[in-house]
Amino acid sequence: MTVEDYQNGQILLIDKPLNWSSFQAVNKLKYALINKVGLPKKFKIGHAGTLDPLASGLLIVCTGKFTKRIAELQGQAKEYTGTFFIGATTPSYDLETEIDQTFPTEHINESLIHETVKQFLGEIDQIPPIFSAIKKDGVRLYEHARAGESIEIASRKTTIHEFEITRIALPEVDFRVVCSKGTYIRSLAYDFGKAMQSGSHLTVLRRTKIGDYDVKNGINVIDFEESLTAK
Repeated sequence: MTVEDYQNGQILLIDKPLNWSSFQAVNKLKYALINKVGLPKKFKIGHAGTLDPLASGLLIVCTGKFTKRIAELQGQAKEYTGTFFIGATTPSYDLETEIDQTFPTEHINESLIHETVKQFLGEIDQIPPIFSAIKKDGVRLYEHARAGESIEIASRKTTIHEFEITRIALPEVDFRVVCSKGTYIRSLAYDFGKAMQSGSHLTVLRRTKIGDYDVKNGINVIDFEESLTAK
């Protein structure tokens, strides 16, 4: 594709690697396009929905005039797959922090797991993790968390369209979720364990779809860079 193609607007489906921030992925693409295709340094590029560094999967990147579509793309339903670890929690609800509490699991069986899923279908109230980028009083929640401050976080409405368990090998439970914008899968992991009178945290997360866009059609950041013809 030419400079004009990217400036007129492209949607790039990127399979974000684990341990990369969304910003790092977009930055890598930006400089690859500048250096290999010849795009100006100030050309527009952005992603439609952040993925945490500890998550892999679909990152939609818009270039040029298509950056105007970012809000529309962000609003679409998202599909995730991953793994909950049952019987323990962490302050971040995932592997960013160490286990802080353990809970009994002797009472948990397949029947209870599948019954608990039903509690989370439809519109639910969800409290975002304190280790998140949401701002309260102008400060990001994770800054409060890292300072050891206790802070009250308001719940928000979110919708779980589909929620299924795909593997049970306790203490691990694999899942697939289709949810609305703004859903925190880490919070879902925490709340799922609590609903079973135990604890849980997220150990694996992969975003597989945004609307009709599928990670199967995505490309790794490095592979994309290597696919570009040097100018």
